[in-house]
Amino acid sequence: MLMLLVAFLLGSLLMPVLVRWLGPRAFAIAALVPAAAFVQALVVTPQVLDPQVAPFETVPWIPQLGLELSMHMDVLGWVLTLIVTGVGALVLLYCRWYFHDDATGLGQFSGVLLGFAGAMYGLVLTDDLVMLVMFWEVTSILSYLLIGHYRRRAASRRAALQALLVTALGGLVMFVGVVLLVVDAGTTSITEILALAPTGPTVDAAIVMLLIGAISKSALFPFHFWLPGAMAAPTPVSAYLHAAAMVKAGIYLIARFAPIFAFTGPWRPIIVSLGVLTMLIGGIQALRETDLKRILAFGTVSQLGFFAVVVGYGSKATALAGLALVIGHALFKSALFLIVGVIDRQLSTRDIDELSGVGRQAPVMATAAFISVASMVGIAPTIGFVAKESTLTALLDAAVAGEPWGLVALIGVIVGSMLTAAYGARFLWGAFWTKRDERGDRMPETVWPDPPVGFLSAPIVLAAATIAVGIGAPALDIALRGYALTAEAPLSRESDPGHLALWHGFEPALGISILSIVLGIGIFLLSRRTGWDRRARILPFTAADAYYLVVRGVDRLSVLSTTFTQRGSLPVYVGTIFVVFVAAEVTALIASDVDRLQLSAWHTPAQLVVAPIMAAAGVFAVIARKRYTGVVLVSVTGLGMVALFATSGAPDLALTQILVETVTLVTFALVLRRLPARMGERNASVGRIPRALLGIGVGVTMAFVAVVATQSRIADPISLIFPEIAYDLGHGKNVVNVALVDLRGWDTMGELSVLVLAATGVASLVFVTHRADLLAATRTLPKSGRRGARHRPLVETTKGIRIQTSANRSSPRAWLVGGPNMKPENRSILLEVIVRVLFHTIIVVSIFLLFAGHNLPGGGFAGGLVAGMALVMRYIAGGRWELGAAAPTDAGRLLGWGLILAVGAAVVPLFFGLSPLTSSFWEWELPVLGHIEFVTSTIFDIGVYLVVIGLVLDVLRSLGAEVDRQAAALRQGPTTGSPAQRAERGPV
Repeated sequence: MLMLLVAFLLGSLLMPVLVRWLGPRAFAIAALVPAAAFVQALVVTPQVLDPQVAPFETVPWIPQLGLELSMHMDVLGWVLTLIVTGVGALVLLYCRWYFHDDATGLGQFSGVLLGFAGAMYGLVLTDDLVMLVMFWEVTSILSYLLIGHYRRRAASRRAALQALLVTALGGLVMFVGVVLLVVDAGTTSITEILALAPTGPTVDAAIVMLLIGAISKSALFPFHFWLPGAMAAPTPVSAYLHAAAMVKAGIYLIARFAPIFAFTGPWRPIIVSLGVLTMLIGGIQALRETDLKRILAFGTVSQLGFFAVVVGYGSKATALAGLALVIGHALFKSALFLIVGVIDRQLSTRDIDELSGVGRQAPVMATAAFISVASMVGIAPTIGFVAKESTLTALLDAAVAGEPWGLVALIGVIVGSMLTAAYGARFLWGAFWTKRDERGDRMPETVWPDPPVGFLSAPIVLAAATIAVGIGAPALDIALRGYALTAEAPLSRESDPGHLALWHGFEPALGISILSIVLGIGIFLLSRRTGWDRRARILPFTAADAYYLVVRGVDRLSVLSTTFTQRGSLPVYVGTIFVVFVAAEVTALIASDVDRLQLSAWHTPAQLVVAPIMAAAGVFAVIARKRYTGVVLVSVTGLGMVALFATSGAPDLALTQILVETVTLVTFALVLRRLPARMGERNASVGRIPRALLGIGVGVTMAFVAVVATQSRIADPISLIFPEIAYDLGHGKNVVNVALVDLRGWDTMGELSVLVLAATGVASLVFVTHRADLLAATRTLPKSGRRGARHRPLVETTKGIRIQTSANRSSPRAWLVGGPNMKPENRSILLEVIVRVLFHTIIVVSIFLLFAGHNLPGGGFAGGLVAGMALVMRYIAGGRWELGAAAPTDAGRLLGWGLILAVGAAVVPLFFGLSPLTSSFWEWELPVLGHIEFVTSTIFDIGVYLVVIGLVLDVLRSLGAEVDRQAAALRQGPTTGSPAQRAERGPV
């Protein structure tokens, strides 16, 4: 099971590559992973049905907290696994035809959908309650990406955010409940918690919080509104997430804890009341929708309320019937959603007012839909009939026994079943019937183009399965009985959960079922005849209105708080921070117990020379009137630190510092091009004396903090043993580098995340309308094109970079591709020659620093900065076109792959039973090459190397190339030139 979970993870990472190679056909390969999990679950069925030998796998994760990656397949987990993997495989196969002419974002979509299937697989099988919460939140995040697949549509983005906020908020509340329950029970194992069956006020509070999470996930009132909005997602997402997977997570949680906690104080009142209310709200609204998908969406809301009542009731009989209901719903509702997807793809509409006569032209699809609706309303011989009759029998027995909540549940289920029959009839009528217009004339039939056979295969298989499982009810009864028997029975009369069968004879439940179907069809006909289904909203205020009211309130509150605290003045922000810093630190210094300071005038003679220069540069930087002069003087202080590091025995720090100062100086220079040369030209400086006093106060305070902190140490610093542990644990002699990628790897991970966020933030501020990397398209030029580019200028268009064919080829040969595009006054042939000669040498040096840094000065950070400086040289020598030719790929990919390598190097040891970031070491003696050593932390360092290069490249693209392009567009004017030339310039 754990290996299958890894297969889901690896498959989701590979899907973007497979989609790029194979297109939509890659979905067929993706379907193999859940199909394999489905087959594995079928193979272990005999073990699952025997509780003594049920499959169980575990790997310690955080032993100190008692957390384990544990998987336990009991009957409930087995049923949900078959649903998640079986339906998941069919939906992925269905995507192969659904997306045959729409490849936009398909790589990401395929990977996320397969990853979601893996997260659901882990959620229903994990035996660790904390791990369940983690899988729970992963499904919320991935569902956000799936629902918002059509990211250019405002409705999709809005629906995705709504689903994320609701389910994530419920998940946070559930997490608090999990913490309370785990602390009270003393274990995170779900099996052990259920065996202990803890009680008390703390447990009651924890159960309520768990139910809030389940209610929000399964779209029960008052959180039911997010599910219909999520219909903005592609139909395969609706069929999987909202029929078989995501919404089943909440039902699974209820089913997992109902056998033990259903008889605690708050359980039944919450579950039964909210479940019945959800049934009625969803059923009524489904009768008023004209979009086939929204009819099914509100029907799903109603059905989820139905399941919550039955599964959550907690008796043996309802446990058996409820699990059968869950199986039936996964089959028939997935089939119906997929059929709607076929209709939408073939006709480009889901509106029942625009469909007529489809059933005559698509009899096979109509038959599958009729079978699925028959299962939904409870008509033999489907699984829906079997489950519904068992449900009515169980609740009728509970009501007759005098259980008040049993009577409430029975009445709610009967009314809900009537509404189910009504909107089921509405769906069939709307999708397949030949309709008449307002005058009573027959509407012309909608022209139906036959879809590929494979496109219909998934809904046909699911519809056939509803009949097959219904006929096989006796075998299903044997399989599900193990779960039903886990329910506690405080009443001695309930010793047997009953049984599932296709025919129980003539009994009250059968009569109630038939009556509910007949009345339901009558409700549908009455709503059509009276026009009630066309009326405006019934209630003036809905749960969705409450959600938007809260969201708008939060937005307005944020605007008010921002208006009050963010005045738009950078000096005010920095001054506030410094004032708080001085006040806090001075208070701490006064309260410290350091009564004597031991100071040395200097440690090395070099400090006597370097320190005055740094101080003088700082003073002159403050009084400088030109911005660039101030930046250079500030850099002098940084270069002074280089000298101090170098003379203090820290060459690695000195190398990194000088590279950082150089890149920082270049960045400042790029920014200063768009600012006035002299300070105070537009906004004069005010309050110089207070700002000077504050600056002096910060400097003095920081000096005292440094002195007092060094005098306050009461134990030997851990840095004293760093050289030893760096060699023993990290297998390296460069203490700084080993600390970064091994001993303090988590710190570096956080710093990498900050770098990625910084690069993204800078680029987002500059690329106002888009972030398309047109410059990197230069690499797509063939070799002949690159040779031609040295004679002719390049033209930047919205689709990439091409050679300007109208340019005179007799221009002198350029050493760089971007040379001909430079203005003559800005071009330096000498610089082009130097850059062309040195560029590849600098890249080789950067790679040497990367791999040598484990034992010599260097490392991924220094090597990445050196490679970044090589890119800076290409940009300075040849402009933004040359940067496009030099950049190997888009900056975002470098940042992403660097972060993936770093995280992978940290996480992979977990799969071998080791702690995160544990390094492995190999050494070989090879001919010619001699003694070779390799440490796995080098992979982490390669990630750092790529992130740093990506950061520099993103800064150059945004603050350099994009600013150049915008400036050129402004000089040329937005309306000058021909339409083709304006299109080539792109958006300003």
